[in-house]
Parts: sequence; C-alpha cells; structure tokens
Amino acid sequence: MLRGFIQRRVMNPEDVDDILQSTFLEALKCEHKFQNTCKPETWLCGIALNLIRSHFRKLYKQPYQEAWEDQAHSEEGTSDIGSQVDGYRQLDRVIHAIGTLPSTMQEIILVTLEVDGSYQETATTLGVPIGTVRSRLSRAREQLKRNVPSYF
Repeated sequence: MLRGFIQRRVMNPEDVDDILQSTFLEALKCEHKFQNTCKPETWLCGIALNLIRSHFRKLYKQPYQEAWEDQAHSEEGTSDIGSQVDGYRQLDRVIHAIGTLPSTMQEIILVTLEVDGSYQETATTLGVPIGTVRSRLSRAREQLKRNVPSYF
C-alpha cells in the first residue's frame, strides 16, 4: 500500500525505493511519537509525503541537464541543427525564467509535471487547496509569458 502511495507521486522507480526505505527508517526513529490517534498506514503515508516533498525540493534545486548527444540521437532527421540550437536556447530561457519564480510557484510547476498535470493530485501531494494550485499556476504562466521572449 505504501509503495503504491509513493509510486503515484514519484515516477522514478529508484527514487520510489529510496523514499520507501527512508519512510520506514524515519518511522522506526520516531515510533515513540506515534500516539495511536490515527491508523499506522495514515501515519506512514504522512511520513512518506514529507519525504516526497523534500525529494522534490532537492530535485528542483539541481538544474536538469541532458547530454547533447542523447538529444541529438533522439532527434536525428527531424530538423536541422539550427532549429535544435534555437530550441535549446529557448529552453534555457524558460528554465532560467522558472528559476526566477517564487519557490511556491516553482514547486507547483514541478509537482504538476510529476503528476501529469492533474490539479487534484498536485493539491493532494502538496497539501494545499486545489484553488491554490490553479491560482499559482495561472500566475506562473503569466510571469513566464512576460519574461520569456516568444518566437511566434
């Protein structure tokens, strides 16, 4: 049950295993804090959710980097090198612009991407109302539109 809970929020199987293991370690360290006011499963899911949030915070502090060769091989024959370079430049501008957003907006964008765009799952994962997710994403989109020059 706990593995499934984590898998719905974290896509990378290795990260799922790490978070699962960390959840049990944290539960063992803090078992004296468990007061039987809720089910043990609920308590473990709470610990897992906190570890998932920490995982995403750390993950988003590190810029994503894909090797040029990996991208070039996956796009062979689809476009010329000039348009690929333009695409990388535009992507770099977007990543930089996202990095200038407030941390709450960055976290919402990250989690929304992880849950395949589901506002409800984003709200549940972050423990905020769905309206908060919608408003932060809307404000983030508007800021990004203003801060990233468009090619269109």
